[in-house]
This record gives sequence, C-alpha cells and structure tokens, in this order.
Amino acid sequence: MATLADTPFDFATLPEMAADVFTAPLAKPAHVGSDWLEPAQTDYTAEDHAVWDDLFARQLEVLPGRACSAFMAGLERLDLGRGGVPEFARLSEELGALTGWSVVPVPMLIPDHVFFWHLANRRFPAGNFIRTRETFDYIEEPDVFHDVFGHVPMLTDPVYADYMQEYGRAGWKAMRYNRLKALGALYWYTVEFGLIEEAPGDVRAYGAGILSGPAEARFAVEAQSPNRIMLNVDRVMRTDYVISDLQPTYFVIESFADLYRQTVERDFDRLYQSLPAGFTYANSAVIDVDNVLHRGTQEYHLRGGRGSGAQPV
Repeated sequence: MATLADTPFDFATLPEMAADVFTAPLAKPAHVGSDWLEPAQTDYTAEDHAVWDDLFARQLEVLPGRACSAFMAGLERLDLGRGGVPEFARLSEELGALTGWSVVPVPMLIPDHVFFWHLANRRFPAGNFIRTRETFDYIEEPDVFHDVFGHVPMLTDPVYADYMQEYGRAGWKAMRYNRLKALGALYWYTVEFGLIEEAPGDVRAYGAGILSGPAEARFAVEAQSPNRIMLNVDRVMRTDYVISDLQPTYFVIESFADLYRQTVERDFDRLYQSLPAGFTYANSAVIDVDNVLHRGTQEYHLRGGRGSGAQPV
C-alpha cells in the first residue's frame, strides 16, 4: 500500500521541483543559497532580547493549564526562558540529543519544497528576526519567537518529532499531485492550530499558532465561539482556514500516536486523486461525519472578527 512517506527521493540533496508543480513564487535574497539558509543567526540587539523576554513572560502567564503537557515539558527541557533569544547552535545540540532535530535560520518564509526538504532532514527553519514593539501583539510573517517558542518545544516529543519529519517527506507527494493547499490545511489544523484531549474534558493546545499568542491560547480551549472537532484527516484536508484571525474551528487529536497513525498510515495517493483543487468545507462548517466535542456559537466571527473589534468569546 502506498503511504504518506512514499517518495522517489532520499532527501540527501535538495530534489529538483518539476516544472508542472504549482507553488507560490518567492524572491530569494541574494545572500542565501538554494537551501535558503542564512550564513549565521542574527546578532540580536539588547532590545531584541528584551522583546523575547517580554513575550516569553506574557505567554508563561497564559499557558499553564492551556498548553499540552508535551509542550510544557519541552519548554522546561530546553530552558527557553534563560534570557534573550536562544542561540540556535546550543538549542540544536540539546534538541539533537533528545530527538535528532536541529534549528536553522532562514530570512523569511521559504518555498514549500525547501521547507519540506528541511523537515524531511529533521531541520526546523526558524525566522532569523524578531518582531518590534509596534508588532508585539500580532505579526503576519512568523518570527523567531513564533518559530522557536511555539514550535521547537514540541520537537522534544519523539512521536511528534517523527510526525514532523514524515510531514516534510509527504510534501513532495502533495506537490506531484498539485495538492499543496490540501496538505497545507493539514499543517494548519495540526502543527499550527492543533488541540489534544489529554483527558476527558481536558482539551489543550499543541499548535504553535495558539501557543505563541495570548488571545488564541485562551480562545482555542475556552471560548464558546469556535467548533472543536475530533481530527479526521480526510475532512481536514478539504477544509478552508483563516490566516489573519482566530480560528472558527479547531481539530482535536486523542494523542500524538493517533496523529501519526492517521497521517503516516493513510493512502495519500488515492486521497490526492479524489481531492478537488479547492476546499469543500467552510472553516466554520460542522458536517455529518464530524465527532464534535463542542459546537461553537461562531459569535466572534458573526460579529466581524478582529477587524470589527469583536470580543473573542
């Protein structure tokens, strides 16, 4: 049976991307090579380090009881609060000893095929910059705080770390079928905005988009507005998502082993052949196959969301 991980590549070198694959064009800065890696991590200023420390302190007031146990354990193991933006070399050494992953600096969002290649080699690309005081509460492009604070502690969990590598390998299959949007929805609803039910009635966040922002950390696990639905991979990959606001729907896993099983053991060749080019379901939809933990009121989005000043209730 064909599985998620089946590809014609060994990933030792960056594979060539076929001409008939549709991806978003990105202009590569002149100082980086085909791997898009920065020559070195940024030499952060005192103010940059202060911004990290303040962001870290704010999240630590919000996350206990809302972040999953694996994230909180990873945060402690890597000691990301020892002061200032973490040094990637030290972080990679510590993370490598735990799960074989490293953290590498990139200048900006990087092309899909390069991102997949780094994940397939257990390298997590992290933005080589940090937000300013003016963008303290919200930044559109992921910075070092989102990438390192939000994502990296989860990579200390062995099963989740393996899932991330398999996701990278899966990207090449999605490109061959031109189904990157579908695979992107899976990343969005798991890696960025995933929830886990650690015990009956105890739903917590493991997605980096939730863990790196105070409003979403509360909204995702406590608010009445959003739907919370048990993860079904086929359904998720047909579901639209919101980039610049709180999510109308979150998907919940039973465990990281369950997440790995649902994805890595799925016959994605057949799934990609059945998927339409666009999404089937709206991001607020509840459909008949859903196992619903909480059917949301959608009040926040019906009142206009972030742009209207609606309260995230």
